[in-house]
Amino acid sequence: MQIFEKTIVVSEQDIDDLNHVNNVRYVQWVQDIAKEHWLTYATQNILESYSWFLVNHFIEYKSQALLGDTLHLKTFVSKVSGVSTIRHVEITNAKTNQLIVNSKAKWCLIDNKTQRPTRIVPEIGKLFN
Repeated sequence: MQIFEKTIVVSEQDIDDLNHVNNVRYVQWVQDIAKEHWLTYATQNILESYSWFLVNHFIEYKSQALLGDTLHLKTFVSKVSGVSTIRHVEITNAKTNQLIVNSKAKWCLIDNKTQRPTRIVPEIGKLFN
């Protein structure tokens, strides 16, 4: 399983009225790292031919992050089957290694021409191994 990682620092725009990271921001980060992972490894031909559609998404908030915290985001695909994948994202505090967010989502591969689900071809499946 191929793991994609990045580090970010919590900014003022990420903070809500309770002075911690807004839950909606975590959802955005989950989507952003999934997209970055895909764009990093997919070829131009694949990008022109296929897109991903979010089928469902589960997110569990385990702790909070505050202004200035450095966060480690990690994503990987645990299952590739038929037209879909199961993608995980973990967000931890980079200093304490404490888990802040755990996410699991089912994504469906879409053919850009037909706008319909399409089987994941081996060339795409290999991107996640």
